[in-house]
Amino acid sequence: MEHIISADLVDKDNAARKANLERDYASLGERLDRRGIAIDAIRDKVEKFAVAIPSWGVGTGGTRFARFPGAGEPRDIFDKIEDCAVIQQLTQATPTVSLHIPWDKADPKRLKQAASRFGLGFDAMNSNTFSDAKDQKLSYKFGSLSHADAGTRRQAVEHNLECIEIGKTLGSKALTVWIGDGSNFPGQVNFARAFERYLDAMKEVYAGLPADWKLFSEHKMYEPAFYSTVVQDWGTNYMIAQELGDKAFCLVDLGHHAPNVNIEMIVSRLIQFKKLGGFHFNDSKYGDDDLDAGSIDPYRLFLVFNELVDAELSGAEGFDPAHMLDQSHNVTDPIESLMLSAVEVQRAYAQALLVDRKALEGYQDSNDALMATQTLKAAYRTDVEPILAMARLKTGGAIDPVAAYRAAGYRAKVAAERPAVAGGSGGIV
Repeated sequence: MEHIISADLVDKDNAARKANLERDYASLGERLDRRGIAIDAIRDKVEKFAVAIPSWGVGTGGTRFARFPGAGEPRDIFDKIEDCAVIQQLTQATPTVSLHIPWDKADPKRLKQAASRFGLGFDAMNSNTFSDAKDQKLSYKFGSLSHADAGTRRQAVEHNLECIEIGKTLGSKALTVWIGDGSNFPGQVNFARAFERYLDAMKEVYAGLPADWKLFSEHKMYEPAFYSTVVQDWGTNYMIAQELGDKAFCLVDLGHHAPNVNIEMIVSRLIQFKKLGGFHFNDSKYGDDDLDAGSIDPYRLFLVFNELVDAELSGAEGFDPAHMLDQSHNVTDPIESLMLSAVEVQRAYAQALLVDRKALEGYQDSNDALMATQTLKAAYRTDVEPILAMARLKTGGAIDPVAAYRAAGYRAKVAAERPAVAGGSGGIV
């Protein structure tokens, strides 16, 4: 397996930090032992936890108003794979890449070969019917899978089926479908007819799934449509998954809800009724901001993982969620943001593993609200950084991924190799 960052450089950086890490790990281990928790068992679980990288995430993002290109942006999917390989090498937490078609369309065999050089695999395929591709016959300006025109719906269905075929060659096992269909004005669409057209089209896509695949439908409250959205919330998403069948599940993007919505309770409901498919992790202050995971509300991320760990430890039936980052990096190096975001997701998982479940259940049953919430806070306040760093060290990653990345000079290197991209355009990606 090839490494893009020199293994010697990573080893040297780790050597300078190892002694302090071992002391911190031993200290934390002693404190956890007093709580009846074996630190090595938590570390072992963290080592196995993985989150997929979105191919589009390694490029510089933007807003509706402007996009300011960054140095050394990937020119194509093969550059993106190399950037993803750097993230995996240093974090050892991101072994798979999630592709977006047609943005990443290329010979599937060549894609698989390129990824295998770095030991990478492929996560869920993502279709794109929320924008028009080059040479596309019919436009998605007024919708895709719910469009009033049968020809446009057929084109959108065929695109999703093509994504499945590409994914089969790559070894993917899931298709994620997010559409921007909706309306900007009252009366623009008939809500019921639009949803019926969407369901009929999705049934055709579902029928094209291989036996061992899953279909993830993703909800979003608004944007690009600002009056109504066809798949606007988790309730509609749940109805879709129920209507389609046993291989259909709901995908939860943390930024796709109304402000102050209790996302962790939504997660619990979907787990309970066996329809939680997975996550797109990010963070937000106002809307679908696509900020780095854990950068704004890390406690909410922890509370989501509290539900996930509860389901994991209780052996919830059918519980096997997919994990992926989905972010837009406007003012940071995308590789650095994605590395830190992967670590933050792992952090929330590790903290949730520290919750005293027996004590929590006792406080819940006795209606002791104060001690119940303090039980969660005790786990959340625990600094698990030594566990995360030790997990990286033991699996061949970097104790400090950003420091090793900067020491390697990777961004400057690719900036010299990859032509600068002109700025001035608007758009998220």
